[in-house]
Amino acid sequence: MGMQKITIEPVTRIEGHAKITIRLKENGSVEHAYLHINEFRGFEKFCEGRMVFEMPSITPRICGICPVSHHLAAAKTGDVIMGSPPPRPASMLRELMHMGQIIQSHGMHFFELAGPDLLLGFDADPAIRNVIGLIQANPDVAVKAVQLRKFGQEIIRILGGRRIHPVFAVPGGVNKALTIEDREAILAGVADAKATTLLGIQIMQDWAAKNQDVINEFAVLKTGYMSLVTPDNGLELYDGQIRLVDSRGNQLEKFDGANYLDYINEHVENWSYLKFPYYKKMGYPEGVYRVGPLGRLNAVTKLDTPLAQEEWIKYRAQNEDGAPVEPTLMYHYARLIEVLFSIERVEALLDDPDILSKDILNTSQNPVREGVGIIEAPRGTLIHHYIANENQQLEKVNLIVSTGHNNWAMSEAVDSVAKTYIKGPEIHEGLLNRVEAAVRAHDPCLSCSTHAVGQMPIIIDIVDANDKTVKQLRRDA
Repeated sequence: MGMQKITIEPVTRIEGHAKITIRLKENGSVEHAYLHINEFRGFEKFCEGRMVFEMPSITPRICGICPVSHHLAAAKTGDVIMGSPPPRPASMLRELMHMGQIIQSHGMHFFELAGPDLLLGFDADPAIRNVIGLIQANPDVAVKAVQLRKFGQEIIRILGGRRIHPVFAVPGGVNKALTIEDREAILAGVADAKATTLLGIQIMQDWAAKNQDVINEFAVLKTGYMSLVTPDNGLELYDGQIRLVDSRGNQLEKFDGANYLDYINEHVENWSYLKFPYYKKMGYPEGVYRVGPLGRLNAVTKLDTPLAQEEWIKYRAQNEDGAPVEPTLMYHYARLIEVLFSIERVEALLDDPDILSKDILNTSQNPVREGVGIIEAPRGTLIHHYIANENQQLEKVNLIVSTGHNNWAMSEAVDSVAKTYIKGPEIHEGLLNRVEAAVRAHDPCLSCSTHAVGQMPIIIDIVDANDKTVKQLRRDA
């Protein structure tokens, strides 16, 4: 084999910087494929010494894709440390902003990031396998997709003053009440947002019906699943206890997120900066679990909004015995159901009279040394854990980010898909795109997970049994 290197740089449709190494056997089949997360800055470390009340403004800078998630998780942690539980209207307004974040992030992922693979094909020419190609193929759907994302972003802007890095939540509540005019402006977009989401669900269902063989061979993984839940195990994205179920959907634990260290540990591999969380009682790797849309819809027993519940029942009916949905490509389906749930939650929140209340900040304080704030970010369970001194200055910060929880699953998916599709000796771009799609299905936020600022590409190296690179392929942006 010649000395060659496969490089895809930059790869669009992920957030962050990663590298995949595919090791081949002598016969050209795959021995193992590794996903390396190779960006690092140490966000936890340089937050030490900052004040607790600064964190809702500092931590969103980890990521421009989901800053609202870090903003709200930091505020929730501040609530605990400063001893200032928010009034009900403030918690509702925070959840309303969070629903805007879920809608815009999930909507963008399905239509603009995953859509080119599903709707144009894994083997489509890279020159058109992107959002521009989608616009050319179906301009009507593309416009509706942009409007759906805009609906979510407008909720964030109305509440927080801007679409990215909002200034809204503070320990003890929020800093601005919702006006009647703004309430009506948001409500005016609900019907169209629902219609577009239902269209997306139909597109996904049609694609799944035609590609069941692909779904069933594309990284079907057996893991546990973890999510925040309501008291009766319904889907909960803003607040609640953590529920952990096994690969059959049986409950392993249900616990207060403040005690996460009693249940979750992190494994380290020397080929990645990103750690591998797992359930302590089962050990690693037996105790690995998945989070995010697929993980959440497997960890809950219902959805408490009517349209989303109806779709969730269809989604779970894929398995006649009611077992969890395992195929990695079903992340895309689950994502759309969560968009529908979030739109219905927006409507329910805005219909509650308390949403217009001006009782939005608890100014009393009863400080404690340590606090944990947890939220279901678009990509999964996000944990902020701070320890502060008597002046509310941070001494230690620990962040377990959604993509981190899914690290094992992403790595295993890459290995599984590589072994399924790469047989050698000829390796074409469409096969490599499938390997990337195994990562993309999880919608990873690699800057979040390593708390880093980095470049955007995935680099893929294929090496032979003698540890030499065997091919080079380069795709420009």
